Amino acid sequence: MFTGLVTDTGTIERVEDRNGLRRLRVQSSYPVEQISMGASIMHSGVCLTVVALGERGEGSWFDVEAVPETLAKTNLGRVDVGGKLNLELSLKLGDELGGHFVFGHVDGVGEVTAIQPEGQSQRVTVRPPVDLMKYFATKGSVAIDGVSLTVARANEDGTFEVAIIPHTWQVTTLGNLQVGNMVNLEIDMLARYVARMIGADAPENG
Repeated sequence: MFTGLVTDTGTIERVEDRNGLRRLRVQSSYPVEQISMGASIMHSGVCLTVVALGERGEGSWFDVEAVPETLAKTNLGRVDVGGKLNLELSLKLGDELGGHFVFGHVDGVGEVTAIQPEGQSQRVTVRPPVDLMKYFATKGSVAIDGVSLTVARANEDGTFEVAIIPHTWQVTTLGNLQVGNMVNLEIDMLARYVARMIGADAPENG
């Protein structure tokens, strides 16, 4: 489990396809002592397991593997060497929860349709997949590429807007967003359960 508060941006050093999996080598500023084999780390919203690691200066490198389903359903299928990823280590008992509960299970990929300066902040509009549109509500929570954000406005056309403060814009990959980019979306777990309770996501066969 995660909070959606990014603690590092990692750089992809290697992309290798082997045995039906895609292995990514990521360089990070995390001290190697903070990482262990089998640890869960969120990569731009996707929870992946560390399968190898080592020291790199004051930081570290580590390998993770993604299955074809993950590559097909998230934007990790589009990453390449030199790309940047938002990173967050999994929560430990007693850690402060400063964002919202994020599980690292991407629900879908949305398209950035507009980016507008708003004072010193940026207002970003995202079009989610049609089947996810019902889950976004004004003042609700969403994780975009692993970053915990508040929905500033849910629009009638199904898009939603988030206001991103300068600090978040500078220290995460969101600062590199451009119109047309695809971003990983994880809906708020509360919204998921409310939708099930009121029947909004009931199976079509009843």
